[in-house]
Amino acid sequence: MSTLPTRKKPPRVGDNPIFRRTLIGIVLVLVAFVIVAPLIIIGVEAFSKGWVVYRDTIIHPDTLHAIGLTVLAALIAVPVNTAFGIAAAWAITKFDFWGKRFLLVVIEIPFSVSPIVAGVAYLFVYGLQGLFGPLLDAYDIKILFAVPGIIIASMFVTAPFVARELIPLMQAQGRDLEEAATSLGASGFRTFLSVTLPNVKWALLYGVILCNARVMGEFGAVSVVSGNIRGQTNTLPLHIELLYHDYQAAGAFASASILATIAVFTIIAKVLLERQGAGRVRKTANPAEKIA
Repeated sequence: MSTLPTRKKPPRVGDNPIFRRTLIGIVLVLVAFVIVAPLIIIGVEAFSKGWVVYRDTIIHPDTLHAIGLTVLAALIAVPVNTAFGIAAAWAITKFDFWGKRFLLVVIEIPFSVSPIVAGVAYLFVYGLQGLFGPLLDAYDIKILFAVPGIIIASMFVTAPFVARELIPLMQAQGRDLEEAATSLGASGFRTFLSVTLPNVKWALLYGVILCNARVMGEFGAVSVVSGNIRGQTNTLPLHIELLYHDYQAAGAFASASILATIAVFTIIAKVLLERQGAGRVRKTANPAEKIA
């Protein structure tokens, strides 16, 4: 009997050890110089003048105010954008309506527009010479160069984060479970809590973490609408810039270490959530059991 010749498997890119090691080496070098080195410098320079200078910088009233304002912006912007992201993802993935594609495009706008451009746009909307400026001034309502402007700018730049995490997942899951729950008499709110939310909770938390990190680190849009008033409208990134321009390098790095620490914890939380989401077995439960 004649035997058919065995066909050789085509070589894979990873089978070439020279190419594999070269590529890994390039990545490691870039990570070392672009990511790791700046983080190390922040830690070294923050304590370059000793623990006392570091402590005094952190407990300085202007620094504490900047930290408090940054936290306040996050406490308002993150929940609002979380609610917006959930509503947008639910509407886009569970309903058919005219303008769905346009809504998807609008959600992506903050990613494609420079934050500084967004800040300037807000000047022409809420500024004294802007669209609503005279009306706001007549009622003595101050948005720009005040806390409301900082919060609005923060909300703009972080609006897509939660929606972008939820929409692909909810599209992949389809509508069968929600439609089954509705047919069994569950309300829309009950269906969301019992059927949809358990299936998207890891993606939701992932989006919330990224949204919070971006709010606390936002500089461009906030720098335009805040006015950079020391001790009043300065968030932590703006406070770092002022310290650096005042030739207080140690103080600037000390304040920057706070944001660096937040970034590290954000990465850790991100990795943990990815493991939870990846290791979790997705079981299609009976909708009747979920709403019983």
